[in-house]
Amino acid sequence: MNYFENVWHAAIPALFFWLIFIYSMHRNRSRYRNTFFLMLAGCSSIPFLCSLAGKYAATTFIILLLLIILLILFVPVGLIWNGILMWRREGHSLGNLLSLAFGIIIGIGEIATFIFVLLTGSLVVDQWTAFLSHLSQGLIYVSLVFVAFMFYCLFLQIIPHKRDFDYVIIHGSGLKKDGTVTKLLEDRCDKAIEVYRKDPTPPILVPSGGQGADEVCSEAMAIKNYLLSQGIPEEKIKMEDQSTTTWENLKFSKMLIESFPGRHYVALVTSNYHVYRALRYCSKLNFSCTGIGSRVASYYWPSALIREFVAIHREPKHLILFLVGYMLVLAPMLIR
Repeated sequence: MNYFENVWHAAIPALFFWLIFIYSMHRNRSRYRNTFFLMLAGCSSIPFLCSLAGKYAATTFIILLLLIILLILFVPVGLIWNGILMWRREGHSLGNLLSLAFGIIIGIGEIATFIFVLLTGSLVVDQWTAFLSHLSQGLIYVSLVFVAFMFYCLFLQIIPHKRDFDYVIIHGSGLKKDGTVTKLLEDRCDKAIEVYRKDPTPPILVPSGGQGADEVCSEAMAIKNYLLSQGIPEEKIKMEDQSTTTWENLKFSKMLIESFPGRHYVALVTSNYHVYRALRYCSKLNFSCTGIGSRVASYYWPSALIREFVAIHREPKHLILFLVGYMLVLAPMLIR
C-alpha cells in the first residue's frame, strides 16, 4: 500500500466523525452528544496524523501517545494545585474545593490503573485485582466524560459567529455590597460592549437579573449603570430585572425581546464556562441564540467548569445516560 492509500484509509474514519460532529453542531450547538462526537473526531484524527508522517508514522504515534499520557498525568496535579489556589484566593467554601476534590479523585484513578497494570502479571488475589480494575475503569470513564465536556466548551469559544445582532442579552451575577458590578460581571459587560461596537448596526443590550435579598439594586440596574458609564446610549438598553436564575434570565429576556416588533437575531453573553448550559436552556425554551463567552480568571475556570459539569448531569436524562455509560464500561469486568 503506497503513501497516499495509507493516508486516504486513515482519513476516512476521521472525515466521517468530523462530518457527523459538524452536522450535529449545525443542527443544535447545545446537544450533549456533540461533546462525544468531538472526542471521537479528535481520536480518529490521530491515525490520520500518523499516516501523514509516512515512514515516521510509528515514531509520530509514540510521540503523540507520550504527550497524551503526560497530559493525563498532569490533569490531577493541575486540578489539585488549582484547588489550593482557589481556597486561598476565593475563600474557604465547599464550592472552592471542587477542583481539589476532582483532582484527588482522578489521581486515585490513575494510581489504581498503574497498580492494576503491575498486578496483572503477578500472582495477587483475584478480588484485589478486580477491585483495582473496577476503580480504575470507573474513574477513567468519569475523567474522559469530563474531558469531552471541557473540550467542547472550549470549542464553542473559538467557532466564528455572525455580528449583525438585533439584541444582546447580558447575564447577571452577584454584585458588590455597594451595588456595583463585580469583576466577573464587568467582564461580561465589556464583552457585550465589544459586540455592540463591532456590530454594523448596534444592537439593543438587554441587562438581565433581578435583585437579591442582600443586594441594594437589581443586577440589571447595576449592569445598565456600568453600560451608561462606558458611553452606551440609554435608548440602546432595555432591562430585564425580574429573574433570579439562569433559566429565568433567558425566559424573561425572551418574553421582553419578542414583545418588540421586527427581526430578533439574538446573542447571549455570559462567562465562557457558562455558555454551554445557557445554550441548553435556550434550546428548551425554543429560543434561538448565539452564545458568546467572556473571559474569566484562569485559576477560576476549572472549578467553574466542574460546577457546570455537575449541573448538566443533575438533569435526569443526562444522569441516566451517564450511569448507563458507566455500567457499560464496567460490564466486561463484572461479567468475568
